[in-house]
Amino acid sequence: MKKRVLITGASGFVGYHLITAAVASNLEVFAAVRPGSKIQHLKEFDIKYVHLDFSDITLLEKELRDKQYHYIIHASGITKAKTKDEYNLVNATYTRNLALAAKSAIVNLEKFVFVSSLAAVGPLTDLSSVIGDDSPAHPVTNYGASKLLAEEYLADITSLPLLIIRPTAVYGPREKDIFILLQTINKGLEPHIGKFSQQISFVYVKDLAQIIVSSLSSAVTNKSYNVSDGHIYNRYALANGVKKVLNKRTLKFHLPVFIVSGLAGLMEVLYKNSKNTPALNMEKMNELTAVNWACDITNVSEDLKYVPVYNLEKGLNETINWYKENKWL
Repeated sequence: MKKRVLITGASGFVGYHLITAAVASNLEVFAAVRPGSKIQHLKEFDIKYVHLDFSDITLLEKELRDKQYHYIIHASGITKAKTKDEYNLVNATYTRNLALAAKSAIVNLEKFVFVSSLAAVGPLTDLSSVIGDDSPAHPVTNYGASKLLAEEYLADITSLPLLIIRPTAVYGPREKDIFILLQTINKGLEPHIGKFSQQISFVYVKDLAQIIVSSLSSAVTNKSYNVSDGHIYNRYALANGVKKVLNKRTLKFHLPVFIVSGLAGLMEVLYKNSKNTPALNMEKMNELTAVNWACDITNVSEDLKYVPVYNLEKGLNETINWYKENKWL
């Protein structure tokens, strides 16, 4: 009999790859999606769909009790919001609600994996070290702060078989934010913000999905792990990798930080009455101008036997080929 896994945020970028990895691991997958979500890209999978009301612990408890999941991967959340309260509601309160329901409803739950973010810890302000799993948290965005709050909520729920995975910048097929840079470079333009030194880290989505799914059967609980591909890159590595795969020459230029910050502020004003959030805003500027996003993966490698398959060059090659084959580029 297959073990059952509930994957929230299943219709999203990371969710798709989590489903792929879970199906490949012979798990019975229940994909939690919002009513009206686009799920056509999930039709290739033999999975079941559920709709969860994260605002109601009683309804969550009933759903979880009825299904008797062995594992829960909570990847649902929002990366763009207008207010801190909205971030906290969706990313923190809803996470706590699901965990409380899981604790009370499922006596045989073997693992609750929360997909957090390196943004919950925040970047370092110099290049002399790397971000550790237990580094003091100093998130620089409301998004990161909401993920940190979720982690704090979960830490207060005793007897929950919890693992927290904090991926750094995730890229791969179906990703839409870093993809904007790929489109820009494909047009022959290569903008950079300022000229300061940076250390950056990335993780290919297939590596991330694989470590999350493989962690379900591990004996490890009550640990938090930062996850990257294990390499540290300079600020030009992503653009250089994209140019190499696309075989493109670009007009490379550096925009002063104050100009881009002004543009970000202007975009927030223009989108003030819109339900959407602009790709460039002041929150994003805090991330893009941070000096050091490099992280240490020693613990996750030792405890969960995590061995990344993809470095940035290999991951970009596969990603860009997918974008081309699917007419994104």
